[in-house]
Amino acid sequence: MSDIIRDITEITRCGAQYKSDNLAPFGLKGCHPSYLGEICACPGISQDKLAQRICINKSNVARQAAILEEDGFILRKPSQTDKRVMELYPTEKTLQLMPQIMQIIDCWTSSLTEDLSAEEVAVLEKALLRMRTKAAAWLDKND
Repeated sequence: MSDIIRDITEITRCGAQYKSDNLAPFGLKGCHPSYLGEICACPGISQDKLAQRICINKSNVARQAAILEEDGFILRKPSQTDKRVMELYPTEKTLQLMPQIMQIIDCWTSSLTEDLSAEEVAVLEKALLRMRTKAAAWLDKND
């Protein structure tokens, strides 16, 4: 495995553990901020569209959506136009928690980048965006 991919994977694993540890008091797992962030940004997003937006397979999205609904974080409703499509909506509980969730994410990002200059952060963000775009394009092509 190349150093870049190994490093990204290790940072991702550490970040997941950090988020899980810090979100546990709210009854959330480390994977949930990406789900909740998209649902809050796009209320009524379909499970399929959410899967596409966060690059997670549809069965995992359906499973986590069921957990989030059971725990009172989201509502799942059949689409008005196609009853087979499930639309996802944030609950008031989630809307009130989002600032705290984002603070946890921001703290993690800040701790990782605190020794980098603003220019280094900008270069890193630009490079990672290009890599993410290529990865998403590959996923779309092979889905």
